[in-house]
Amino acid sequence: MSIKVTSLDDAAPRARNVAIGTFDGVHLGHRAVIEGMDTVLTFEPHPLEVLHPEKAPKLINSLEVKRDVLDGLGVEEMVVVRFDEEFSHRSAEDFISYALIEKLGARRVAVGENFHFGAKARGTAAMLASHPEFETRVQKLVEVDGETVSSSRIRAEIAAGEMEAARKCLGTPYMLEGEVVGGEKRGRELGFPTANIVPDPRLVTPGHGVYAAFANGHPAAVNVGTRPTFDSKLGVLVETYLIDFSGDLYGQTLRVAFVEKLRDEVAYEGVDPLVKQMRNDVEEARRICADFTESAARGG
Repeated sequence: MSIKVTSLDDAAPRARNVAIGTFDGVHLGHRAVIEGMDTVLTFEPHPLEVLHPEKAPKLINSLEVKRDVLDGLGVEEMVVVRFDEEFSHRSAEDFISYALIEKLGARRVAVGENFHFGAKARGTAAMLASHPEFETRVQKLVEVDGETVSSSRIRAEIAAGEMEAARKCLGTPYMLEGEVVGGEKRGRELGFPTANIVPDPRLVTPGHGVYAAFANGHPAAVNVGTRPTFDSKLGVLVETYLIDFSGDLYGQTLRVAFVEKLRDEVAYEGVDPLVKQMRNDVEEARRICADFTESAARGG
């Protein structure tokens, strides 16, 4: 990883090309804003978590996933605004003078056409463009399949298990990560030991079902749900079976990149039909991951 992560208050002024936004998901619309910029100025937590917690959306990315996606895009620095009540009262002009000019030394600034900032969201792209200290580029919204790409659209696709549709908008598979925790050991008893993650309630969770995925780069079959065949007390888990892998992952961070949904989560009449289906799921996941890897290698 080569990207530098800096808090706004600790940033040292230098000539920067700055893309500004929450960039939840770093989707194709965000990437159009970020293209050609060396610095991303983003906010943590999501401003709505502070301003209107009841309206705060489930996030697509953790800050760590966002950082790594930006790193993959060649962004040199992610500058993080710790968004709190005090910062929310900064006027739009104060944001420009303090964040962009004083702290970042911005020479070029890029935003989406629907970006607003400052107290009561009074700052606009036109206000940025009126400042001669830097050049402003305003990016138009991006469409996929005739519909605007937005974080809310992608959240809905992920929640519905529509991973291929989400990937078309994100430009990469949806990624979820968390610490591997102990489960009920049923997967091990059935011959399919899983690495289990309790989903972060702040993040969007894929719809219940079985998925082909990559887990820390390994092909995997993943179950998201509540294990209805058994009387489980653990609630929703992301249970990941890493194909052709052996090792202890407890306490480690596992990143799961979802490729395709295989089926819904269903209750089976006993263990034998469940195990038979799990074998089928693993082979299907193996095939889909191999096809995905081959397609990616061809640039598809």
